[in-house]
Amino acid sequence: MFNTISVAASARGTKVRNMKSNLTISPPAERWQLRTRCLEFGRYPLVMGILNVTPDSFSDGGRYFTFQAAIDQAKRMEDEGASILDLGGESTRPYSQDVSQDEELRRIVPVLEQLIGKVTIPISIDTKKSKVAEAAIGLGAEIINDVSGLEADPEMVHVALKTKAGICAMHMQGTPQTMQDSPSYVNVVDEILSYLQQRDQWLQQQGVAANQICLDPGIGFGKTHEHNLELLQNASVFHRTGRPILVGHSRKGFIAKVLGNKNLDRCFGTVGVSLAMALQGIQILRVHDVAANVQALKLFLATTSESTIRV
Repeated sequence: MFNTISVAASARGTKVRNMKSNLTISPPAERWQLRTRCLEFGRYPLVMGILNVTPDSFSDGGRYFTFQAAIDQAKRMEDEGASILDLGGESTRPYSQDVSQDEELRRIVPVLEQLIGKVTIPISIDTKKSKVAEAAIGLGAEIINDVSGLEADPEMVHVALKTKAGICAMHMQGTPQTMQDSPSYVNVVDEILSYLQQRDQWLQQQGVAANQICLDPGIGFGKTHEHNLELLQNASVFHRTGRPILVGHSRKGFIAKVLGNKNLDRCFGTVGVSLAMALQGIQILRVHDVAANVQALKLFLATTSESTIRV
């Protein structure tokens, strides 16, 4: 079951100024309307568990590529406390190659067919292809999680309109094949905030309801390590969009860079960032290691006063 506790009263109606970006920050969005249900956000983020049924994803490629391994991992993540399951059939790691629509469907459809009715948490389909999204939603998925911000496939917004699925639109500079070739910004926080606000406005102009939209600044997608850290330090700025914010920092390269060892287990560093995001009122964290993050966030809630949450 996903959380339905309310946002802390101290966070409601507050506005503070982020000194680095010189932007007024608004209170966090409190709910996200999915296809058939509504997620409500509490004092700490909901955890989205990553299930990549791919042979080549950057961290867990191949681990859950077989059918039964994927099913077992999905059930395990629900048992560990995930509030959303994010299923993907195409790697979007740096320099990855696109897979065909048919191959992506071949990977995700059998898994979805087995999961629907066996897990109670909502399922998100991580894809930038409208036909894949439509098939997944037809099988019971609730969310379209599109790393291209619904720009890669012009039909994606029509699928969103027809199905009324929840949408997560992410920022990415370039494509997975080019995004890490010297990414550049004048002010990374301001530019990505502007992009997300523009995508939000565009989606609504197409007819998507505001309460269906979630936004993601795209940690690791067309950003240097320094850009990633600056975005995370200023994550609360993105509440200014008025939409729920999803952060996907799990096991990414900037963690190894900060720790000074690319061979370290990045789970512990991921948990550290998750707690920092909780302090800034971020609503959804997309992670590989569900149990570690859920347990840490529960203890964060138990031992942190409401007044310390910076939103």
